[in-house]
Amino acid sequence: MPLSPVPARPLWVVGDVHGAHDKLRALLLEAGLTDALGHWTGGAAHLVFLGDYVDRGPDGLGVLRLVQSLEEQALAAGGEVTALLGNHEVMLLAAALFREQDPRDRFGFFDYWRSNGGQLTDLERLAPGDLAWLRARPLLAHAQGWLLLHADSPFYLGLGNDPQEVNVRVAELLLSPDPGPWAAFANAFVDRLKFAGDDGTAQARRLLETYGGERLVHGHTPTPLLLQGSGQDLPEGPTVPVLYADGLCLAVDSGMAYFPDAGFVARLGELAPGGRAERVLAELVTLPPTFLDLGSLTATALRPSGEG
Repeated sequence: MPLSPVPARPLWVVGDVHGAHDKLRALLLEAGLTDALGHWTGGAAHLVFLGDYVDRGPDGLGVLRLVQSLEEQALAAGGEVTALLGNHEVMLLAAALFREQDPRDRFGFFDYWRSNGGQLTDLERLAPGDLAWLRARPLLAHAQGWLLLHADSPFYLGLGNDPQEVNVRVAELLLSPDPGPWAAFANAFVDRLKFAGDDGTAQARRLLETYGGERLVHGHTPTPLLLQGSGQDLPEGPTVPVLYADGLCLAVDSGMAYFPDAGFVARLGELAPGGRAERVLAELVTLPPTFLDLGSLTATALRPSGEG
């Protein structure tokens, strides 16, 4: 008698948090992944953060520390937390690492970070362990047929021919004392909306053919901005994930640091070869009606041409 296939463990993704610590705690609690104290209760689930933990919102360091803690707790419970590198982590690292070397900010890293929502309270509280953890973040990952990445851009293709090569190269770059590679990387990483244009499907397919995966899921571009760029009407109420580029791309930056009622975590469907799935989204968890902002979040106007 043939053995029944082992069901895939739940795969959850979180887009850009941008310092919205309280919202993240509320969403993870609502999804059953943590308890009210922020402790892991997700069992064997796999939770993926797609980067941009810091800047814009009030408590980026709190988000970083929460993700680090969940990473350890999930591993001990038989689960997994994957935390990718976002472009705002690169900005923060550059501002922190070149601050002593270049107190006059001749390279412009500190000013660049501050102009993109950098919070001094995060920088001042960074510990060596936080810096080491950020430098170790992968740029690309896979899970259950999905290619996981931060930015909706093919800029990754200039970094290597497979995910391991890309991740090793970026890890080496983040240890470099040379400001040149840092500046080039930070500038390339802000690219966005490249899968939504006329050749977007072809660009997304090229990325998948190079790095593997049936579909890709990304953050970086808030879904309202993506919909506006595609000429589509914005949905009423809270933001939602957007499937586009002939179904190859799923955008999950909920804009939780921009809009008071925005924020979601999504459980992805398991993909068969060829990208087939009964449901691309298995579950969507939004902020509970009882969630209170408490005035801790600062709404920031979206800038279509600005950095994510």
